[in-house]
Amino acid sequence: MSDYNLRKHIINDQYTVRDALKVIDQYGLIANVLFIVDEKALVIGAVSDGDIRRGLLSGADLNAPVTSVCQKNFKYLPENKYGKREIEELKARNIRFAPVINDSKQIVEIIDVHSYHQALPLHAVIMAGGKGQRLLPLTQTIPKPLLKIGKKPIIEHNIDRLTKFGIKHVAISINYLGEQIEQYFGDGASKNLKIQYIREKQLLGTIASVKLVKEFQEDTVLVMNSDLLTNIDFAAFYEKFIDEEADMGIASTSYHVDVPYAVMEVNGNYEVSSLKEKPRYTYYSNAGIYLLKRELIDLIPDGEFYNVTDLIDRLLELNKKVISFPIMGYWLDIGKHDDFKKAQDDIKYLNL
Repeated sequence: MSDYNLRKHIINDQYTVRDALKVIDQYGLIANVLFIVDEKALVIGAVSDGDIRRGLLSGADLNAPVTSVCQKNFKYLPENKYGKREIEELKARNIRFAPVINDSKQIVEIIDVHSYHQALPLHAVIMAGGKGQRLLPLTQTIPKPLLKIGKKPIIEHNIDRLTKFGIKHVAISINYLGEQIEQYFGDGASKNLKIQYIREKQLLGTIASVKLVKEFQEDTVLVMNSDLLTNIDFAAFYEKFIDEEADMGIASTSYHVDVPYAVMEVNGNYEVSSLKEKPRYTYYSNAGIYLLKRELIDLIPDGEFYNVTDLIDRLLELNKKVISFPIMGYWLDIGKHDDFKKAQDDIKYLNL
């Protein structure tokens, strides 16, 4: 959760009951619980609008300290010591927000229990070095990843989705106007993650810059293009990758071809073996999102133009296991002006 959201849920112990009500009223249902910290930033209690109502009915004063109506025995998650079972227990209690508290009793994160995904052990690499020429003049002075879809840039939608799945380490490959991307995200602290920038001195293709990452923090690397708008389930993708004991996973999107006529299958003598009335053929296309075992990155040559298709061909030559993962949700490659317009319409209805 970003610092902005943290601030919405945290108040200090000098607040009155009236002050707390104002905060809840300002942010609406998203802030129906507040966590109270003292002058040392130690968490000392939690208060909801329900707690305040009950306190007022019991005779509490609006100008009384908020600590007079708060819950001292509230539910929280100990840092690095919780998982799916603990989250399910909170859901069963109908608890929406839970603070993650370190050994010093300080809040390090606040989790939206309803949308929580268990942290995936992935180090992500986002490819953001392209020029976006097909989107000119929009990309004349702005790199394509920073073009806004709705209220935030394309690449920010992707980074925010990665953080929803607990991914903490992200490398961004930049080239064209890359300094703007670096200025926008900085070191990643505002997103509660660590961002490393890979600066391509020349365009290296669709996978070669991954070799420039100095050190990976996880054994599995997630590589994705920055100009995608998708609600892919990264957890399901990773689970399939592990279950299949794959070396590389390729997210795919379906593409249908409807033939408006009856199609005959014939042999070399033009004898008809079957007839299909207006068939639909389904093909699966590369969606620009990959999972890869870290050690296989050594197969990428140093400093050479190298596409992901080159790597896939090499893995197949070596009899490595390459699997496909069909994206069952939304996916859009924002490459042309029509795609950009469609994304602006679709984002209104997507929950990324």
